[in-house]
Amino acid sequence: MEMKKGRVEIFSDGVFAITITIMVLELKVPHEADLSVLKALSPIFLSYVLSFINVGIFWNHHHHLFQVVEFIDGKVLWANLHFLFWITLLPFSSGWMGENNFLLWTVILYGIILLMVTIAYAILIKSLLVLHKETSPLTLAVGKDKKIRRTILLYIAGIGLAFVSEYIASALYLLVAALWLIPDKKIEDKLETEHPSKKEPE
Repeated sequence: MEMKKGRVEIFSDGVFAITITIMVLELKVPHEADLSVLKALSPIFLSYVLSFINVGIFWNHHHHLFQVVEFIDGKVLWANLHFLFWITLLPFSSGWMGENNFLLWTVILYGIILLMVTIAYAILIKSLLVLHKETSPLTLAVGKDKKIRRTILLYIAGIGLAFVSEYIASALYLLVAALWLIPDKKIEDKLETEHPSKKEPE
């Protein structure tokens, strides 16, 4: 049964907001007024920044994606919940990584969570494409995008390379974030085509 998408967007936005709130609570306020204390907290702060960027990227692309979604069904609801499940695990993996100075298994777990979020996002897109026609704005915007496949391969490489160096793995995670930092222009271009902005007459 086809349904409207509004409640999914509202619920998802709430989950993203709560996820970021939980992450920032990991930044405990030190009792000592000394700069050396802040230095000791730097791994936690760095893991927070990396996770904030990642959550922001996933929220941004989720928001853009649903701008070209016309309707949803029950399978999309479950696919979206699956995606949000992995999103909500980011504060745990991020906090564990920061508290333990980016040691091997913390970096590996963080990479696995990012990998699963990406796979879940791909499943969400696939479930949406099944509902929409080949000529729909959604299909034309994201139907043949290979960026997610490349991202999955980079995360797998990062997880494997963590056994060589945690810093290399972390650098790869950061590289993927940089690749996704700019929202999908194809979606924005499609939205502009469907709803051109009105210009004031001169």
